[in-house]
Amino acid sequence: MTSLRRRLIILLVISILGVVGLATAVAVKVLGGPSPELIMGPLANQIRYMVQLVPGHARSPADAPLVISDRPADGLEDRKHTRVLNDILHHNGLDVSAVVSRHAGKPGMVASVALPDNRWMIVDVPDFGPPRDVWFGLAGWMALIVLGATPVSIYFTGVLVRPLEMLEAAASKIGSDGVLATVPEKGSAEVRATARALNQLSARLKSAMESRMRLVAAAGHDLRTPMTRMRLRAEFLDEDRDKWLHDLDELDRIADSAIRLVREEVDQDAVEPVELDRLVRDIQAEMQSLGHKVSIDHLDKVSVKAGALGLRRALRNLIVNAATHGKGCGISLDRQGGRAILTIADQGPGIPPDLINKAFEPFFRVNPGRMQSIPGAGLGLAIAKEIIERHGGTVTLENRAGGGLSQTVVFDAA
Repeated sequence: MTSLRRRLIILLVISILGVVGLATAVAVKVLGGPSPELIMGPLANQIRYMVQLVPGHARSPADAPLVISDRPADGLEDRKHTRVLNDILHHNGLDVSAVVSRHAGKPGMVASVALPDNRWMIVDVPDFGPPRDVWFGLAGWMALIVLGATPVSIYFTGVLVRPLEMLEAAASKIGSDGVLATVPEKGSAEVRATARALNQLSARLKSAMESRMRLVAAAGHDLRTPMTRMRLRAEFLDEDRDKWLHDLDELDRIADSAIRLVREEVDQDAVEPVELDRLVRDIQAEMQSLGHKVSIDHLDKVSVKAGALGLRRALRNLIVNAATHGKGCGISLDRQGGRAILTIADQGPGIPPDLINKAFEPFFRVNPGRMQSIPGAGLGLAIAKEIIERHGGTVTLENRAGGGLSQTVVFDAA
C-alpha cells in the first residue's frame, strides 16, 4: 500500500509540474518579446537612413544611439537576428552587411553595420522583451505552485488510498474461520461505503461457515444411527462378521474425525508462549506408555507462540502418524536463528513421490482400496496442518534418502 501511495503522489506531482511547465512555456512565448522580423524591420529602415547621413552626420537627441568604430561591437553573435536583419537590408536595396550581437554581461543586443569606408556603425537594437525582474517573479510563482501542490497531492492521495488500506487491514485480520474482522463504519462517504461492504461480506462468510459446520456435524450425527443398527445386525451374521464390524468401525472413525476437523476450525484456544521442548517430551512419554517406539535425539530449549491445546493435538497427530505407519520415529528440535525447527523421522516405507503432495488432504490414504491394518480415517495430517498454519507455522513432508519419511515443522521462535 505504501508503494501505491508513493506512486500516486509522484503521479499527481508530475501532472501538476506538467501543467505548470506548459503554462510556463506559454508565458515564455508570450513574454519573450516580438519575433526577429518585427524587431529588425524598423531597425533596417533606421540603418538605411543613418548610412546615408554618416559622412556628415551631426548627432541630435532624437537620433538613435549611434557609434562609429574601427571594428564591430563585442559580444556573441546572434545568428538568427543577423540573418533576418541582412535579409531586410538587402530587400530594401542597401548593399551593406550587418552583425547582430548580444552585449557581454548585460541584456539587450547591438547591430554592427559595415560602412563603405571600412568602418563600422554601431547601433543599439531596441529591447522589446520583458524586464529581467519578470522572469524572477515568474520562477518564484511557479515554485510556489509546486510547493502548494505537493501537500495537496499527499492529502488527496491519502483520501484515495484510505478505502484500499481498510481492505488491506481487514484482509490481514481474517481469522482461521475465514471471517473478516468488523470494520468501523466512519469517515468519508467512500470509506463508510467500503467498511459497510466489508462488514456485509464478513456476515455472509460467517453465515456460510456456520451453515457448513452445522451440515457436517448433522451428517456425522445422523450417520451414527444407521451405523448402530448395522452393527447390531452384523453381530448376528455368521459369514464375514469380522469384515462387517471392521468396516463399521472405520465408518464410525470417519464420522468422528470429520466432526473434529470442523470443530477444530471453531474451538481455538488462546495464543500464548508454549515451551516446545517440554511439550514434545510430554507427547513422547505418552506415546511410550501406549507402546509406540518414539525416541528423542536432541531438544533445544525454545518457545513458540501458539494455542497450547491445539499445538499439542497437531504434534501428537504427526508423531502418532510416524510411530504407527513408520514403525517408530526419532524426534529432534533445533533453534536456528529466530526459528524453531522440529523434525520427526521414521523408518517406514515413506510415501510415493507422486502422492506426497496429497498427504495433507482430508481422508488421504496411500492405498485406499486395501484393508487398513492400522485404524484411522486419514484426517490426522490434515488437522495437524490446519492447526500449525493457523499459528503461523509450516509443515512439510519429505522421503528420506535412506528410507522412511521426514516431517518438518517450522515456527518463529517466541
